[in-house]
Amino acid sequence: MLYDINLKITYGYEVPVAGGRHLVRVLPASIPGRQRLVVGSISCQPTPGERVESVDFFANPTTSILFRSVHDSLAIRMQARVQVEAQALTADLSPPLAGLPAQLAAYWSVDAEAPHHFVGPSPLLPDAPEIAAYARTIAGEGMTVRQIGAAICERVHRDFVYDAEATTVNTTAAEAFKLKRGVCQDFTHVMIVALRSLGIPAGYVSGFLRTLPPPGKERLEGADAMHAWVRFWCGTAGGWMELDPTNNIPAGTDHIVVGHGRDYGDVAPVIGVLKSYGSQTTEQAVDVIPVD
Repeated sequence: MLYDINLKITYGYEVPVAGGRHLVRVLPASIPGRQRLVVGSISCQPTPGERVESVDFFANPTTSILFRSVHDSLAIRMQARVQVEAQALTADLSPPLAGLPAQLAAYWSVDAEAPHHFVGPSPLLPDAPEIAAYARTIAGEGMTVRQIGAAICERVHRDFVYDAEATTVNTTAAEAFKLKRGVCQDFTHVMIVALRSLGIPAGYVSGFLRTLPPPGKERLEGADAMHAWVRFWCGTAGGWMELDPTNNIPAGTDHIVVGHGRDYGDVAPVIGVLKSYGSQTTEQAVDVIPVD
């Protein structure tokens, strides 16, 4: 599939801000065998005084922007064309849960793809006993890691209600679990904590969803903004697998990856600091259009 993607994020400040430094992670990544960034660009209004392009530890494209002049709004626009490859269906090569620790211990690397970064608590995802108990009720004896991932994905989708008004970007996984409501970030965080509580390495995927569904198919939840889903490690032979608990489907050609991380904090679209006081507003608009 070939897509044209347009993203616009705007910030309005109650009081003009003096300067500001931000990290922007919105440009889709090129991932061998998964997707290819054909062309892409990021523009800002006002124009930043400094701008640096880089790649972070998890190989996510990152743009650092610095503003020295006073401004009362900020608009960030990303335009890209991305080719997404269909993933082949494979047999379940993942081990039973009891066999995963040995395979994890035999993985002698701490590079960006190493499962060791994703098996314990992370800055936004501490241990949550109530989610761990929930996961134990789902993981049946003798199930493989891949089967457990699919079962937790299905249960989170079934037990939670998609509600854009129920949570904020700062809602914790434990709070979202108690509410049983939220958006893709909340579904993803709860599923990650559940998997990690069982010793299964799991991480956060930030990206986009196809805006308009193919003929005869329902529109996916989360297509109006940047989306999130889960990747989890299925052992040495199984590798990484991606599941979307918001829609209870494997990530496929409708999913375009921007970046990977331990939790939302590693792949937030825009983070940074500025000198100001008062409130701010933000809006996000996304279009992901197939190219004939």
